[in-house]
Amino acid sequence: MVAWDLRRLRFLREFEERGTLAAVAVALGYSPSTVSQQLALLEKDAGLRLFEKAGRGLRLNDAGRLLVQHTRVLLAAAEAAEADLAALSGDVRGTVRAGGLQSAARRLLVPAVATMMAAHPRVRVEISELELEQALPGLRLGAVDLVIGDEYDGHPRPRPAGLRFAVVLEEPIRVVLPAAHPLARSGGPVPIAGLRGDIWASSSEGTGHHAMVESTCRALGGYEPDLRHHSNDADVQLELVRAGAAVALMPPLALPDGDNSFAVRDVAETALKRRLVVATRDTPPAPALTALLGAVTARAATFGPT
Repeated sequence: MVAWDLRRLRFLREFEERGTLAAVAVALGYSPSTVSQQLALLEKDAGLRLFEKAGRGLRLNDAGRLLVQHTRVLLAAAEAAEADLAALSGDVRGTVRAGGLQSAARRLLVPAVATMMAAHPRVRVEISELELEQALPGLRLGAVDLVIGDEYDGHPRPRPAGLRFAVVLEEPIRVVLPAAHPLARSGGPVPIAGLRGDIWASSSEGTGHHAMVESTCRALGGYEPDLRHHSNDADVQLELVRAGAAVALMPPLALPDGDNSFAVRDVAETALKRRLVVATRDTPPAPALTALLGAVTARAATFGPT
């Protein structure tokens, strides 16, 4: 019987997900030579070649792909056993790694960390600012334990197998204009069609926010927006608006309270929504992760219907 080394199996799973030794090394914080050595030792454990040449690199062969399938089961079982033992002991401790887009990190994760420090001082929470697209591979592989992403009307997120998703907050999308913009003066809802001639700001291409801005202008205004400015930092987008250099579509959670240097108006044509979605692995959560999920959910509930 083979005594499988779970650490080496994790290297294999990372390789299957990322495709190159260099990418695995970056993801796990090792040198490429260490990754290569661990995978060679795994081949020795298996008694079979697991890789074949593919140009200048490697790819999994049939045996490697078969072992990856079993690896997912073994690693999930190990994670479940760890969570069950922690729950049995009643001890809330350990490390939880969480990530989220900027507004979620600032308004949900940071307050949740403060709650955890007071209620569960033996839990170490680590936060990174991550877009959902970046974070899902790491979530599936165990590099991160909880991710908060967003999705917009007409742009649902994929729901990969092995992950669990829950909506924790729904909020409207608002038009954000320079304070002196002609359409800001009335104080009423602003038609997207009336912003045809404006310059727009959005998050980076490939994000849900960028796709939402483009599709909203097409569907409600009948035009392609002049999207000159791209930043995943909401403050950068707001500075462009304050400077009179752009207009934007943003949710309230990304906006500072009581700031009169720009105007926030409803969309005239329809009610656009953004949902904040928490993603975790579809395995029994450790008590520390359960506690952080509770703190995030409680914080989201304080915003209520926005």
